Amino acid sequence: MDITHSTLVLWAKSFGLFYLIALSIGITVYAFWPSLGKRFDTAAKSILDDEDGPCR
Repeated sequence: MDITHSTLVLWAKSFGLFYLIALSIGITVYAFWPSLGKRFDTAAKSILDDEDGPCR
């Protein structure tokens, strides 16, 4: 079997497409996972807790 440049380009484009789709789905599932909501809310509000104090 002779692997040509065209074959490698086709394989790389297909693999890259499916890789990015899987990565996007994984990140979306992680971001909307119900048990992580409290952690995200705490992280979002933690910046606001230190506004009244001096810079460290």
